[in-house]
Amino acid sequence: MTAPSKGFVYAFSLLFPFVLSAQPTPVPAPARDALSAQLDRIYNQTAYKEKKFGPFQWLEDGKAYTTVEPSAATADGKDLVRYDSATGARRVLVAAAALLPAPGAKPLDPEEYAWSADGRKLLVFTNTRKVWRKNTRGDYWVLDTTSSKLQKLGAGKPEASLMFAKFSPDGTRVAYVQANDLWVEDLASGRITRLTSDGAPTIVNGTADWVNEEEFAIRDGFRWSPNGQDIAFWRFDSSGVGEFSLINDTDTLYPVVTRIPYPKAGTTNSAVRIGIVSSAGGTPRWVALPGDPRQTYVPRMEYVDFTGEVVLQQMNRLQNTNTVWLVNPATGQPRRMLQDEDQAWLDVVDSWQWLPSKELLWVSEKHGWRHAYAANRDGSGMRLLTPGDFDIETVEGVDGPGEFLYFIASPTDATRRYLYRARLDGRGTPERVTPPNQPGWHSYDISPDGRVAIHTVSGIDRPPVTDLVQLPSHRTLRVLEDNRELAAAVAPILTPATEFFRVDIGGDVSFDGWMVKPKSFDPSKKYPLLMYVYGEPAGVEATDEWRGNPTYRMLFHRALADAGYVVACLDNRGTPSLKGRAWRKSVYGEVGVLAAEDQAAAVKALLASRPYLDPERVASWGWSGGGQMTLHALFRFPDIYKVGMVVAPVPDQTLYDTIYQERYMGLPQQNAEGYRKGSPISYAEGLKGKLLLVHGSGDDNVHYQGSERLINRLIVLGKPFDFMVYPNRTHSINEGEGTSYHLHALLARHLRENLRAGPK
Repeated sequence: MTAPSKGFVYAFSLLFPFVLSAQPTPVPAPARDALSAQLDRIYNQTAYKEKKFGPFQWLEDGKAYTTVEPSAATADGKDLVRYDSATGARRVLVAAAALLPAPGAKPLDPEEYAWSADGRKLLVFTNTRKVWRKNTRGDYWVLDTTSSKLQKLGAGKPEASLMFAKFSPDGTRVAYVQANDLWVEDLASGRITRLTSDGAPTIVNGTADWVNEEEFAIRDGFRWSPNGQDIAFWRFDSSGVGEFSLINDTDTLYPVVTRIPYPKAGTTNSAVRIGIVSSAGGTPRWVALPGDPRQTYVPRMEYVDFTGEVVLQQMNRLQNTNTVWLVNPATGQPRRMLQDEDQAWLDVVDSWQWLPSKELLWVSEKHGWRHAYAANRDGSGMRLLTPGDFDIETVEGVDGPGEFLYFIASPTDATRRYLYRARLDGRGTPERVTPPNQPGWHSYDISPDGRVAIHTVSGIDRPPVTDLVQLPSHRTLRVLEDNRELAAAVAPILTPATEFFRVDIGGDVSFDGWMVKPKSFDPSKKYPLLMYVYGEPAGVEATDEWRGNPTYRMLFHRALADAGYVVACLDNRGTPSLKGRAWRKSVYGEVGVLAAEDQAAAVKALLASRPYLDPERVASWGWSGGGQMTLHALFRFPDIYKVGMVVAPVPDQTLYDTIYQERYMGLPQQNAEGYRKGSPISYAEGLKGKLLLVHGSGDDNVHYQGSERLINRLIVLGKPFDFMVYPNRTHSINEGEGTSYHLHALLARHLRENLRAGPK
């Protein structure tokens, strides 16, 4: 992928009759300076930087853990330190001095690391490069802690070209991906064996093509068998998939074009196969899954430790059927174990694992709520583990000896998350483990033995605190990161407290939301309202959690509030709130239609019930799907919304990828009207307000193409609007010095110039 430019950013306006607009009335200097100074502190000075614990790894089933800490003995080095979970006893397991690749060289920086099963070898991932969204390509080194031998993997291969290296079960070999092929390296001899030989730009072995990585999070696309004799892997053939061109105009004398196989809704997908190959080399055996490999997906695949079988999930193209297959690794023949179906769509089951009873832990909405089940291997059925009229969000772990299942839920408040546990025999009522005096957003990394957990809690006005807790008592054993400096830094700007609310639009429909008011708020006066929106089936925003790094979006909203705006956000129907299947899937086939109506109805209800909100000064802004929703707001409800800021939107849903768009909308060939109604470009003639459209020209995810189509439509309609392009920036628009500050200052400037701040 071509590196993003660090050159100049440019902006221009497209206005009917197609001339640059006159400069707007300047904002009073003191107010503008205060806002700009705060944005500078947030984005340029990173004055509110959050600290996170880790990277850490459990050892000895949870009796200990390791983490990376700055070395006191070696300059610029980092030690790997072992902590006893029960006592906190600290011991340096690997000193930075042991990670010197050569005498006098700088020690390796373990960006990620892994231990062999016996704990004697350390695999270090360093010198990394970004591939699409994450740093997944780099150099791998292995340290033998017994002999102190440090060796670099992939001798003779280009620098930073290895991906997803993993120890064999016995720790004697490492498998990795390089140049779209699978390789195994013997650590004693250094001998490298090539397991696949057809890797090419359109043939991907052991990792994923663009769309499967983005939407199914398939990255490390291979698995060692329990005995180390075989490796099962994904193979994607993207020949015939339409290619999208990203054009870098700025870094060289002539433009550089990067072409990506990217299947847009309704077009040809990659063919996906699962292969099983001997780790000593040889011809792969292919799993004989039914169906056309271009019309099905295999989003998850693992080995079954106690049988040596391969277990995988196969979904049809519409993603409304998910079949679990058990595969004989010797023959590649599958046996169907279970099948889940839905009239709308199904989510991939990530919380699947084998229980001590040898049943498969499965998550399903088949009875109207998302619950955990135990499924028999012989396909004879499944039993409910988490009874009740509520949703679970994720399964966090299993306490086998105690016979409990730990999961995240929040039955009475969808804005928060807590840890619960239920009996593995399905009896009794699930009980809350998170203490009742700790409201907020809780996450857990539970040890393999289920006895302790790394626990992080935060609130929308409360930076995260990470501690080690004992389970099920939840007693804190020690605090690992308290973010005390961050808490002190943000305290002056987190007033008044964020207000959580519910707004009723009638018909037994209400929405959760939050609201931030100016410091000098006077309820007897009227203030402009800025709605921050996402609204898509992929995420929720009205949550009581700290949203600091990496986007600092909550602090941005605080800065706007202090500049004189009331900022609010709510989750409409169709978002993945913990409110039942019917809530989440009410938008099927018409994403954007009902959601935009919900948002508009909620704004009307807020204006009617809160006299301090000025109905003549209402704005909306959003990013990606939220940009799509803001376009719907301005185009379809122009009498409500006067101003909109839209970043990297999807104006035309037919331009987005197969997996995401077809999951919620079906195929465009079968639902042309749904795609038309869900695409805000269909309503562009309704624009009356002040629109700012922003996009990065290097966006490989939501293509700049969509904004260009919208621009052409608005030109035909003679609609004035403002437009900003960030050259070669991706969907996050954060590459390059000063970019994040520039973008958020631009959004703030557009808002202030077109929607008067402060009370009246």
